[in-house]
This record gives sequence, structure tokens and C-alpha cells, in this order.
Amino acid sequence: MSDHEFGGNDDLSLPKATVQKIVSEILPSSTGLSFAKEARDLLIDLCVEFISLVSSEANEISEKESKKTIACDHITQALERLGFADYVPAVLEAAAEHKEVQKGREKKANKFEQSGLTLEELERIQREQFADAAARHT
Repeated sequence: MSDHEFGGNDDLSLPKATVQKIVSEILPSSTGLSFAKEARDLLIDLCVEFISLVSSEANEISEKESKKTIACDHITQALERLGFADYVPAVLEAAAEHKEVQKGREKKANKFEQSGLTLEELERIQREQFADAAARHT
């Protein structure tokens, strides 16, 4: 499938620095291998194409199920349909890790509720702490 089939958005990309960091972590520095910028740019184009392919297939699956949101299950089904079943365990593992991170964020969000303080009291405490910090550094 080509960009044209996905709507042809040439603006789709991934952050070059992030891709470079991932590649650097994968390539062992002991080998002395480097990754050319042109190779990185090609890898980015391939990743965008892969994401477009999988998301398009997952969208079709979700539409057939009359769902308005693409779920993890739709992604894994799309991977299997497209011949990438080997990726499914890693995707499921990443999804489980993501859920755990989200649970931690929800707990942090609930700290306000668990504090038993009003928003005004919290703001007052924050102003006092900022004033104390400023006083220590002046």
C-alpha cells in the first residue's frame, strides 16, 4: 500500500532524534557501526508506512465490529492479518506495561482528593513553599 492509499499525508513523520536514540541503543557501540542520516530517514519513512498499514487494517476491523475506537485487540488482529503475528506478544507486553503506567498516573491524580485539603488550602501551601524556596536562594 502506498501513501496515496492512506491519504498521502507527507507531513507524517517521527521525531528524528527519538529514532536516532532508539537505533543507538540497539546498535552496540563496541562494533563501531554508525547509522547514516539517510538510513535513519528511510527507517522513519518505513515506520510511518508500517504504522499507516497497521492502523488502516485495525480501523477496518473496528468498523466491522461497529466500534468507534480502535482497541489493542484490533491492533493485534491487524498484525495477524497482515502476517506480523510474531509481533503480537511484544505488543501485548507493551500494552500491559502502558496500563501499569496509567494506573500510577491515576494514583497521582487522586492525591488531591486524598489530601483532604481544599484547592484554596493547597494553593496557599504552594505559595508558602515558593516563598520559602525563593527566600533560601536570595
